[in-house]
Amino acid sequence: MRILSPDAADFMLDTEPFYCSVGTEVEGFERAWRANIPVVLKGPTGCGKTRFVSHMAYKLGRPLVTVACHEDLTASDLVGRFVLEGDETVWIDGPLTAAVRLGAILYLDEVVEARKDTMVVIHPLADHRRSLLIDKLGKVLHAADGFMLVMSYNPGYQSMLKDLKPSTRQRFVAFDFGYPPPDVERDVVVGEAGVDAKVATALVSVAAKVRNLRDRGLEEGVSTRLLVYAGRLIMQGDSPANACDAAICRALSDDPDMQASIQNIVADFF
Repeated sequence: MRILSPDAADFMLDTEPFYCSVGTEVEGFERAWRANIPVVLKGPTGCGKTRFVSHMAYKLGRPLVTVACHEDLTASDLVGRFVLEGDETVWIDGPLTAAVRLGAILYLDEVVEARKDTMVVIHPLADHRRSLLIDKLGKVLHAADGFMLVMSYNPGYQSMLKDLKPSTRQRFVAFDFGYPPPDVERDVVVGEAGVDAKVATALVSVAAKVRNLRDRGLEEGVSTRLLVYAGRLIMQGDSPANACDAAICRALSDDPDMQASIQNIVADFF
């Protein structure tokens, strides 16, 4: 029986992801990594959680294995499975097993979307054991040096049906993420979209006012990611008003009244 596992080079980042630190999250993450403590990141959509993990993986020189969690995710999807190749049975590592072997940072994005019974498989990796039982192989793998388990979710979408079990939650230290301060968010838009500071400042000002519409029924405020998208459209020759309409107004809501409110805010700045 052959075992197929990816090479660490497959998961190394070639270039440093752009990230602007907001507080002490970089130092806190480094301390958790050195202490072999798993981390959960909490914050709204598009506020920089995934970019932060990529930045830290590059900074620490570790491979990064990312899993986009969903309700159909099974333990086998994470751990691995047998497949037939001709007359031979081959074991293929799942992302969790690959990360354990490689000493990688394993990032489970939007973890509350995964089935709760699936998440139980990570428990031995999230405490002092740092081990993974692969029952189909009859083996226990111990995490290689450098391995770190990181999860993220959006507390705004939590419910009794979509929340971390206490037995999972209490295996992690937590970092809260939010929308960056205006000056940092401006620098992110400039760095990621390539627009000048004046346009970036206007986009950030639009975002600040649109986020206030959550009190009027907007499900979630405009993300920094959407501001970057608007900036990139502007850099491709789109007018600021059209770019904001596509990347902010229509991306956030299908309600005509809400769209009109957002368009009025955009008109104040562009």
